[in-house]
Amino acid sequence: MSTATGANPLAVAPITRRRIGDSLETTTSERPSISSDYSNVVTISSPDLDDADAAATVGTNGACSSPSSMGSSSSSGSHYHHYHHHPTMIRYLLRGGKMKLPFLCDGGGGGGSTTAVGFLGRNVGRRILGLLMVLVVASLFIRVSLMSGHVMHRRDLNELVVVRALHEDWSMAQRAVTENVASHKLPIPEIWQKPESGNYRQCASRPKNRSRLRRKTNGYLLVHANGGLNQMRTGICDMVAAAKIMNATLVLPLLDHESFWTDPSTFKDIFDWRHFMNVLKDDVDITEYLPPRYAAMRPLLKAPVSWSKSSYYRTEMLPLLKKHKVIKFTHTDSRLANNGLPPSIQRLRCRANYQALAYSKEIQELGEVLVNRLRNNTQPFIALHLRYEKDMLAFTGCSHNLTSGEAEELRIMRYNVKHWKEKEIDSRERRVQGGCPMSPREAAVFLKAMGYPSSTTVYIVAGEIYGGNSMDAFREEYPNVFSHSTLATEEELEPFKAYQNRLAALDYIVALESDVFVYTYDGNMAKAVQGHRRFEGFKKTINPDRLNFVKLIDRLDEGVMSWEEFSSEVKRLHGDRIGAPYGRLPGEFPRLEENFYANPQPDCICDKSQQTEQVWKPSLRTGSDRWKESV
Repeated sequence: MSTATGANPLAVAPITRRRIGDSLETTTSERPSISSDYSNVVTISSPDLDDADAAATVGTNGACSSPSSMGSSSSSGSHYHHYHHHPTMIRYLLRGGKMKLPFLCDGGGGGGSTTAVGFLGRNVGRRILGLLMVLVVASLFIRVSLMSGHVMHRRDLNELVVVRALHEDWSMAQRAVTENVASHKLPIPEIWQKPESGNYRQCASRPKNRSRLRRKTNGYLLVHANGGLNQMRTGICDMVAAAKIMNATLVLPLLDHESFWTDPSTFKDIFDWRHFMNVLKDDVDITEYLPPRYAAMRPLLKAPVSWSKSSYYRTEMLPLLKKHKVIKFTHTDSRLANNGLPPSIQRLRCRANYQALAYSKEIQELGEVLVNRLRNNTQPFIALHLRYEKDMLAFTGCSHNLTSGEAEELRIMRYNVKHWKEKEIDSRERRVQGGCPMSPREAAVFLKAMGYPSSTTVYIVAGEIYGGNSMDAFREEYPNVFSHSTLATEEELEPFKAYQNRLAALDYIVALESDVFVYTYDGNMAKAVQGHRRFEGFKKTINPDRLNFVKLIDRLDEGVMSWEEFSSEVKRLHGDRIGAPYGRLPGEFPRLEENFYANPQPDCICDKSQQTEQVWKPSLRTGSDRWKESV
């Protein structure tokens, strides 16, 4: 269906579930015509025009004179006088003097004074630029005239001086306008400000002075990326690193078609596979298919041990690869350690994730369209990762704010999924422990307490929100709420709507580009997006303290705490949870430590004021992986 014309999708609160993209304007908004602003041209050619004459022209009250009162200028003045007086007048105008000329007046007649503030207004700025454009055209005309002559007289020399003067005035005017615009920019409100990042910058590039040693491959590595989109994404990056460690040729990864969403999309459907191969060509050999001589071979199937170090792949997997020539990893999720790997391998993981794994052209383009619609004349927006989806609630056992029938439906689903080990879960206890995703109402209260007004545009990064009335409380507080299904048109979504991983890729793009990203549960997407936003310059990312927030909102609901006290405490709790730089630290157990892709610092984000080089030192005696820093 075609896009119907209508109001701007962000101007009206979408209380009912309607498709916002269907009401988008099909024609671009037109700016008011300002051709009349440039219809009058002033000729300043009087041989004896000085500051006193200019003041007389303006008048004692600064009122605009009518065209008749200004009279006509004498055309007998020499070009030397043009050069001598014109720059003074332009400089006077740029200083915000109370000069009144016909082209600066609204309408033809006089009335009203023009102050320095008026001069800085939008319409006056356009008129000044119009005058300057006329002056540039005149200067070009004079230059052409000079070039067409064969003999240069004294008058020609004066005209050349005029051209140079006009160019100087044009440059000066440009600088003045730029400075005025910059000085009048409003400060960014604190709720939209990025955290202070100091001297931290990306440091994931390959060393320019090191060339890759081209060695004969030890074999071919097939990988089956398992899980949802973001779990597969990080798993693929780990397999790039594993191929590097084993000097294996990586075949384009196979994606999971049997997970919860049963999405049949291939690697080529979601990612720009040529870009992926090209970016990593100096790191790892990647091929589209197995060579014919190996295509008919049955690969050795292996599931790597979770959170393994590089020594595991060298000592246990590499001999198998050399023997069988083709090996297939059946799982890729968390198969490489977060810490304790060579710096070059860590940087390779970042290059694979943040540079090589670009989405396909179709996904990227629609993602950018959605971002532009949300911006709505450069307005900021929040991307809220609201994990209040059926599968997540069933897995965590959380049913807060749901009906008893909905809670029972979640319990049945949990028992039907065999690989979910935990079956009996106390929903209330899990929530008090901070183990539940925020409900839509809790998310709305949190945003309000953090200071975001009800007019804020919010994009929901999630699948279908579970519960018949779950979103009512959120829309009551934040009516300008959107998702890919309401922001895009039917035609735009048609190639994607049957493929959940492609829709998740659209959400990833919007979340990455948002002014503020808020995630209500520590899932795979939350980890992937927050790490990417850190890598891209520490974009503001809010990580709610669910454990303490639940206690606070319960006290608020019980009437024990006032709204002012509640809001103040929420802001205090989250002052250092907005995505500022800090180094990832190893934990006692890999499962409990911070994920590498959630925070790639210090491996791929470095303090440029303290240049250090990490030197890899493998231990021959123990075979363990060790490294140290050297200045």
